This record gives sequence, C-alpha cells and structure tokens, in this order.
Amino acid sequence: MKHYEVEILDAKTRDKLCFLDKVEPNATIAEIKNLFTKSHPQWYPARQSLRLDPKGKSLKDEDVLQNLPVGTTATLYFRDLGAQISWVTVFLTEYAGPLLIYLLFYFRVPFIYGPKYDFISSKHSVVHLACICHSFHYIKRLLETIFVHRFSHGTMPLRNIFKNCTYYWGFAAWMAYYINHPLYTPPTYGDEQVKLALIIFLFCQLGNFSIHIALRNLRPAGSKTRKIPYPTKNPFTWLFLLVSCPNYTYEVGSWIGFAIMTQCLPVALFSLVGFIQMTIWAKGKHRSYLKEFRDYPPLRSPIVPFLL
Repeated sequence: MKHYEVEILDAKTRDKLCFLDKVEPNATIAEIKNLFTKSHPQWYPARQSLRLDPKGKSLKDEDVLQNLPVGTTATLYFRDLGAQISWVTVFLTEYAGPLLIYLLFYFRVPFIYGPKYDFISSKHSVVHLACICHSFHYIKRLLETIFVHRFSHGTMPLRNIFKNCTYYWGFAAWMAYYINHPLYTPPTYGDEQVKLALIIFLFCQLGNFSIHIALRNLRPAGSKTRKIPYPTKNPFTWLFLLVSCPNYTYEVGSWIGFAIMTQCLPVALFSLVGFIQMTIWAKGKHRSYLKEFRDYPPLRSPIVPFLL
C-alpha cells in the first residue's frame, strides 16, 4: 500500500507548519488534524480549518485523503479558527440568562423599580401569565439543548457567546422591564386578546418541539448524516410540505403570540429582529438542501409558505 506525504502550510504566509510522512491513504481529515495537533498543541482539532486552496472551503472532518484531488504528496492549507466553545455550552448560557433575568424583574427585586415596589406582585393576571410563558419557553429550550438537539458541528468560535448573550440577555431585560413595570397596562382587548395570544403561543411551542423531535430522528446519534426532512404522522410536522425550516416558522409564531399577549413594543421588536435573523438562517439551509439533494421538494419556501 502506498503512503501519502502531507505538507501543511499557513494559508496566509505560506510558511511550512508541519510535514507528515507515511500517512495512510484512508486517513480522514479529522485524523490528519489530530496528527497536526501533536506538533502544534496550541491548535487543537476544533480550531483547525484545513483546505486545498488558501482561500477555498474548509475540508470536512470525514473527507478521506485518497478521495481528494491531490497526488501522493498533498499540500493542505491551515487557518486558525480561534478559541472554540461547545454549542451545548453556548446554548445553555444564552438560554439560562433570559430565564433568570426575566424573573428578577418579575419578582421586582430591589434597585429596579424603586423601594416601594420591591417584591410587590403585579395586580394584572396577564403579567403572571407572561412570566409563565416566557419561563416555559426558555426551560423548553434548555431541556431540548440537553436531551433533543444533535449538532452537526461540535463547537463554535468563543467570541460568538458574547454576541449571542448580549442579544438574548439584553432583549430579555428590556422586555421584562416593561411587562413587569408597576405602570404596565393590560392589552387593549383584555382577556379575549390574551386568550387568543395564549392559544397561538402554545400551538407554536408544540409545533416547534415537534419539528425538533423530527429533525433529531433524522440524524442517528454520533453521526453527521444529512437527510431531507419529511412530514411524519405528527400533524405539526406537516408544515414540512411548505417550508424547509418550520422550526423557525413556529418560533417566530410563538413570539408573535407573546407580543399580542403583552402588547409590548420591545417584544414586537424582538420578534421582528428574530424573524429577520431566522429568515437568513432558513434561506441558507434551504440553499444547502437544494444544492445537496437533487430530489428536494420544489414547493418548499425557506420559512414563510409561498412567500419567503
């Protein structure tokens, strides 16, 4: 069996960083990353991006050396992705924050609304319902992160946690300040508006959970297999007939319900910003589905049926 020689150069400076001799032809990129780490311990595998061209796309961990368009002496280019943190850690941090921050405003801890309101409960039932819904949403997200989600990438850049937490924690504080404020007034159409909003919120939360379960069942534990998601016997998954990312559709729907329930401008803005961001993600996933699967259902839109 012929062996390969692998030369790893810095993608920016073209300096030689490492030379690997007698590499097995069936070695994966993940295995080459581990060999590279032995000579450069500061660059653990998750920090490494190896590519065939300095400005090209990163090779996948599962790519096999002998299947790449290289000779028996392969040249790979290295880029440092920076300090990495696990997706699970990021999600737990960015979701635990809003849960706890909202409760500080709900219980009106000192130094928020003034001494005479410290630990004084709101007289409006919608304020208590909003707290239950908000807490339920983030407790659901935390439990899904631990027990449901399977991540195709194990890590993300450490800097992202600061950006994500600023977004989630900041909006949670802004929403909670107004909803739990002593001068807060209930929605214009009273209980009828709150009941309708609660139905929308719970329907979309159940739909979102159903999609997450369906997506989990598509990917066996420990694998990075990608398949086309299709509707199951669960009626909430039938939205897959019309959109590629119904989990985002339901997520936006939940926040619209919460905005109607509280009639609070910061909640409406959070819903709008979330919709814009999720639309960007949905379009990206939709494009990758179309690129990867020739038989991808043509009727599907990224996030909003027939429109977007």
